[in-house]
Amino acid sequence: MTFSFSRALEILKTGSGRVARQGWNGKGMWLELQVPNDHSKMTLPYIYMNTADKHQVPWLASQTDLLAEDWEIVSNG
Repeated sequence: MTFSFSRALEILKTGSGRVARQGWNGKGMWLELQVPNDHSKMTLPYIYMNTADKHQVPWLASQTDLLAEDWEIVSNG
């Protein structure tokens, strides 16, 4: 089942899972919300991406990502 980015964002905000787009070319790419703790350098929550080569980087949505309807929940591990 696929859905819009607004649903994907709700999933991230509630901690219900990781999300990804079917249209992404890289295997193993997904997004997750990071909520900072006392040991974090960041002070506000942010979305990060697990890249195809297993790096984790801050993520910023493109207009294509925002308007896509091919978002899906992916495994948490």
